[in-house]
Amino acid sequence: MKLAPIFDPAARKSAPKPIQVDLQKAFLSITALWVVALVVVTILLALDMTNMQPLIVCVAGTVIGIMMLIWEHFHRWDYRRLGK
Repeated sequence: MKLAPIFDPAARKSAPKPIQVDLQKAFLSITALWVVALVVVTILLALDMTNMQPLIVCVAGTVIGIMMLIWEHFHRWDYRRLGK
């Protein structure tokens, strides 16, 4: 019965164990993509083929990516300990 876990907590399956992910690689690759997009948009802006809005978005993405890399550096021990 699909409603059994709602009425009987003992019928629920146990939660899966969290997967340990290297956040530094994830944040670094996404930040690198934002930097590439920033270079492309800067070139397009220099050729007068776009406006400032995409440049602002790419700068924001790059800054957020750098902030996430800094956060990951200071919290690396915590999330690696929780993944074990």
